[in-house]
Amino acid sequence: MFADRAKILIRSGKGGDGHVSFRRELYVPNGGPDGGDGGRGGDVIFEVDEGLNTLQDFRHRRKFAAKDGEAGGKRRCHGKDAEDIILKVPEGTVVKEAESDKVIADMSGKNRRQVILKGGKGGLGNQHFATATMQIPKYAQPGQPARELWVKLELKVIADVGLIGFPNVGKSTFLSRVTNAQPKIANYHFTTLNPNLGVVDLEGAGGFVIADIPGLIEGASEGVGLGHEFLRHIERTKLMIHVVDASGSEGRDPVEDVYKINAELTAYNSDIAKRPQVIAANKTDLIYHEEGVHPVEKLRAEFEPKGIRVFPISGATGAGMKELLYYVSEELSKLPDTPVVFKQEYFPEDELIYMDLPYTVEKEGDIYVVEGPKIEKMLGYTNLDSEKGFAFFQKFLKDAGILDELERSGIEEGDTVKMYGLQFDYYK
Repeated sequence: MFADRAKILIRSGKGGDGHVSFRRELYVPNGGPDGGDGGRGGDVIFEVDEGLNTLQDFRHRRKFAAKDGEAGGKRRCHGKDAEDIILKVPEGTVVKEAESDKVIADMSGKNRRQVILKGGKGGLGNQHFATATMQIPKYAQPGQPARELWVKLELKVIADVGLIGFPNVGKSTFLSRVTNAQPKIANYHFTTLNPNLGVVDLEGAGGFVIADIPGLIEGASEGVGLGHEFLRHIERTKLMIHVVDASGSEGRDPVEDVYKINAELTAYNSDIAKRPQVIAANKTDLIYHEEGVHPVEKLRAEFEPKGIRVFPISGATGAGMKELLYYVSEELSKLPDTPVVFKQEYFPEDELIYMDLPYTVEKEGDIYVVEGPKIEKMLGYTNLDSEKGFAFFQKFLKDAGILDELERSGIEEGDTVKMYGLQFDYYK
């Protein structure tokens, strides 16, 4: 089955923790700190692979994690940086943040490789925290935590022109006649279950890529039939060829068909519905006109005053194809040459917040004991022997709500607060 969507969990690597150690040499009994730094955690990288055309690799595996950085060691040994994890995707894949549906990356055009989640930095060893007043620091900096994110992958095919229309109007036959594509063709609805791509080469004119978009029926924008699955594939097209059955061989009115499909485009994305269109009045070889207005003339009278050209064609005999294709090539030459690329809306580095770590405030006798992994990490990051470092730690206690929690617990000025190895008197 053609896979053009997937939802996966990605996780970058945690930075390795800094190390706490001291020099121990024969004639240096009280050597200084020599704890090494931790290694960098692995990044999560998306990369375009020209050999892929579906997201099948992500259908049966949902979680992808980079390795963690190695912890620092003795004698200033730096922990090993972790390897990045590289996820290969086909060109045209759009990576979105799953909850907000905002675009993180569009893997098309010049964007062949992008870091989506950066690994955590390694923590500093205790060698970095020695000062004139603190010559034997017994703490090191922990590595930055890993980051994880649910993302949606959507493949939106890269094509200049989209073939749209109801099932069984001859889109696949049209594509097979004008390009090197070999779509499956039969006389029943929903023969085409995959977007088919082909390249149109024209003598003396610019060629273009054309895509047969399957499954468009009335109600497609609301998820009826298969249209909801494939409408995304026309989002990059610059122009659309609207194929209709001019012969009415299945009892439908071709004029009504055009309006119904355009209504689905408008409901799905009004910007797409405003893009240039040309109508291919197909199956003219099956028209047996005896009286009244000819079906092709009826289409022309309805749509050409609106600026939409109508070309009578026959996918079976090839009649009218050349005129239509040269017209499409000429119209494309008038449109901007820049590819349709979706701009980044979600920036993990700015918007992804580390998981909030809990803390507890308990009273043991006359001492208020505050503990929690968040506090322990901050103590590792901060040099409390410096005035600047202590002020930074106080700001953290306020921003994290810990001072408010102490107030609610009944603390008064002069009471003692204990946080792991740190103990101090409380003053507002």
